Amino acid sequence: MAKASSASSILLFVFMSTILASFLFCSSASTPYESDDEAELEAAAAAATQFVKKTIDSHTIVIFSKSYCPYCRRAKAVFKELEQVPHVVELDERDDGWAIQNAVSKIVGRRTVPQVFINGKHIGGSDDTVEAYESGKLAKLLGVTTSRKDDL
Repeated sequence: MAKASSASSILLFVFMSTILASFLFCSSASTPYESDDEAELEAAAAAATQFVKKTIDSHTIVIFSKSYCPYCRRAKAVFKELEQVPHVVELDERDDGWAIQNAVSKIVGRRTVPQVFINGKHIGGSDDTVEAYESGKLAKLLGVTTSRKDDL
């Protein structure tokens, strides 16, 4: 009995650690850009802001994401279900990902990922995207019909 209890405790610890790590990594916006030059930092911020605005304006569906984030995978699954191909910006795979995430956070007021935009309009994060999908709002915004599945 003691071995089963110990194994359960270990599994619970591993599970909770994984959940905590996912939350921290999906919401973090570290700045690997090492510079004391304020002009360089301002230029990087301006370039990132311009990139974000241009990206949102140039694509029907945009997801600012991190490749390892389970919430991002969930949001992407919604569009796969709708047979729509979003333009995905994987922030963790870009040298300027931190600056882009900062620019997105200034627009939407959140530092978390994913952040989803449709037709230039901010939809929200993973929960917001799934809710819009389940209510039919997402299909309406995209002008598609769907045979919605409830397993997202």
